Amino acid sequence: MNQGDSASRSKTVTQKDIELFTEITGDRNPLHYDAAVVEQSRFGGIIVQGGVTSGLLNAVVAEDLPGPGSVFLNVNWNFRAPVKPGDTITARVEVVESREDKPLTTLDCLITNQDDVVVLDGTALVWTEPLA
Repeated sequence: MNQGDSASRSKTVTQKDIELFTEITGDRNPLHYDAAVVEQSRFGGIIVQGGVTSGLLNAVVAEDLPGPGSVFLNVNWNFRAPVKPGDTITARVEVVESREDKPLTTLDCLITNQDDVVVLDGTALVWTEPLA
C-alpha cells in the first residue's frame, strides 16, 4: 500500500436501511421515523442514522483498502450534512501513511452524496491483521 492509493464504494440509502440499523442498534430517534416531527426541524425530512452513513466506510476498508483483515483502531469523523432516504452516497478512503514496521494505515475518509455535498469527512487509523 502506498500513499495516495484510494478506493471507493457507492450505495443508495433506503428506508429499509434505517429499519435494519434500528433492528441492530435500537436507535429509534424520531429524526429517523417521525416525518411530522422532523419536518419541523432544521433537517426538513427524515434523515438516516450516522451509523448507516459511516458504515459504508466499513465496507470500503474491510473489502477494498486496506482490505480483508482490517479493523478500525481510531476514527475522527465529522458529520457535515444529513443523508436522507433515496440519497446515493459514495465513501472514499485514501492512504495518507502506511507503516512498514507494523500493519497500520492512516486513511483520509470522505463521504459525499449524489450532489457532491460532503456528508462526512475525517481520518481513520486501521490495523490489518494478516489472514492465513
